[in-house]
Amino acid sequence: MEKALWYLFAGSRGGTNRVKIVRQLRQQPRNANELAEELAVDYNTITHHLDMLVEHDVVEPSDHDYGKLYFLTDQFENHLETFDQIVEEVD
Repeated sequence: MEKALWYLFAGSRGGTNRVKIVRQLRQQPRNANELAEELAVDYNTITHHLDMLVEHDVVEPSDHDYGKLYFLTDQFENHLETFDQIVEEVD
C-alpha cells in the first residue's frame, strides 16, 4: 500500500489534486460533483482521480449510482501516517 500511495500522491502528475480530494473526504464523504465545486476542478478530472483512488483502494464508492458518495477505505485509514508523511514531503 505504501508504494501505491507514493505513486498516487508524489510520483504522478495528478498527485496534488488527489491530495486535495483525500483531504476533503477526511472531513466527510462527498460525491464527485461536490468535490468538483469545492476544489474548483473540472468534474471529469475529479472522476478520473476518483477512479484512480478506487483502483488503488484509497476510496470506495457507495452503492448508489446517482450522486454516489465516496469514502476513505479502512485500508487507507490504516496508512494515514504514510499519507501525511508524503504530503509533508511534497508540500
